[in-house]
Formats: sequence, structure tokens, C-alpha cells
Amino acid sequence: MKKKYIWAGSVVLLAGVAALYAFKVNAEKNSGVAAKVNGEVITIEEIRKGYTDNPQIAAQVPFNDFYAKAVDVFVNGKLLYQAAQKANVEDTAAYKEQLKVMKEDLSRKVYLEQAVEKNVTDEAVKKFYNEEYLKKFESKKEMGAKHILVDSEKTAKEVIEKLNGGADFDKIAKEYTKDKTVDLGYFTEDLMVPEFTKAALALKKGQYTKTPVKTQFGYHVILLQDIRDSKPLPLKDIEPQIKNLLGQKTIAETFDSLYKDSKIEKYDLNGNLMPKAE
Repeated sequence: MKKKYIWAGSVVLLAGVAALYAFKVNAEKNSGVAAKVNGEVITIEEIRKGYTDNPQIAAQVPFNDFYAKAVDVFVNGKLLYQAAQKANVEDTAAYKEQLKVMKEDLSRKVYLEQAVEKNVTDEAVKKFYNEEYLKKFESKKEMGAKHILVDSEKTAKEVIEKLNGGADFDKIAKEYTKDKTVDLGYFTEDLMVPEFTKAALALKKGQYTKTPVKTQFGYHVILLQDIRDSKPLPLKDIEPQIKNLLGQKTIAETFDSLYKDSKIEKYDLNGNLMPKAE
């Protein structure tokens, strides 16, 4: 189980490091020791785990660069922990109270994570894909379009005049559009505002609108590049969404089960028993 809650504190400290130190990582030659703080060892493996447990960091920074900064983070953390031990922080009421809250929160987190891991398997994902997605998939018209968005009808008409004169759509778009996304890719009619969809559906492949299309965003000149019947997406493209959906379903079912098997009494601010929800 990846303990990302442990690394979260290190990430906060990392953000506060003011200076970046550039050096080659040769510490792995030192029996895997990254640092020693008052004789206590910090291993390279500890730092590497913090790196691999956070793919969002690993995707942006090579391990060698990460390591150069992370050594200081881990050293700072070890110094603080040693100081806290000397000060007998763990014997204080404040520590014990916060530890109780953290233990409860951690228990809840791990319990739900284990429930999700148990239910969101490769087999469950494939079953959902085949039985829920593929069998219930309904094909819709998909349009592939580009657009030029401007603030006024006058400017939109000026764009259309230039297109009528043979100007290149992409070049005109760079000059006029206020929307950086010129190529909208493929979309179904329910994903666009009605005025835009209606105008696009009235076009034939390769045509552009001869009059400005007004929507809440401004005035559009639309070029229809293609129109096709939508097809089911391959499993690899929607696997994350399916896993998320199954995870949410597992959590909901977990709470339903807990409520069903428990006796719960809730009271209002006056100490009166609250009626059970229907």
C-alpha cells in the first residue's frame, strides 16, 4: 500500500527549500546511505520510495535532480524528529490528542482503500466495459470542426469575406480568433451550445458558415471538417474513468452496508433524538 500521507509532509518542506544544489548523485556507492544525521542513517531507498510513490513528481523531474533537493528535505525532517524526541513531545497531551485524530483518519483511509482495491480489479473493469459500456453504447453523430471566435458580428463578417476570397482558415484564425483552441476535434451535439451545434449540423463536410453564428461566447465562424457516427472507445482510453466509477460505487456500497448493520442515534442541539431519515 502506498503511504502517500507520509510523503505529503516532505512535499510541503520541499516547496520551502530556497536554494537548489547541483551535483551528481554518487551516494549509492556509499552502501546506499544518503545521509547521516547525528549518527542516524537516511537511506537512498527511502528517498527513492518517496519519488516513486508520487508519479506526478516522477513525470516532471528526473530522480537525480529530485534526489539533490530531497536529501535536504529528509535531513530537515530527521533533525526535527530528533529534536521532538529530545523534548519528549510524544508524552504531551497535544501530541496524544493529535495522534488519536490522525490514527482514526488513517484507519478510515486505509479501510476504504482496501475495499476499493479488493473490488476494482482488472476483471471487474473488463466486465463493466463489456456489460455496461459496450452493450449499452448508443452511436451518435460526431462532428469534427474548427472555429474562429470574435467579439463582434462585424468582425465575423470580415473573416467570412476573407474566406470567400480564398484565404486559409488556419491563417485567418491566428489573426482573428480570441479562442486559442481553433481545432475543436470531434464532439457530439450535446457537448456544444445549441446555436453552435445547429449551425455545424447544417454544413456539409468542408463547408464553413456563411453568416456569423452568435452564442453566449461571441460570434463564431465554423468549418465542418468531418461528420461521422461515434464508435465505442477502446478499453485503454476509458479504463481510468471505469476504475473511478467502480471505486465510487464501492465506497457507496461500503457505507450502505455499515449503516445497515449499525444502530445509529442522532440528537439535535437541544438533546432531542432526531427522527430517522426516510
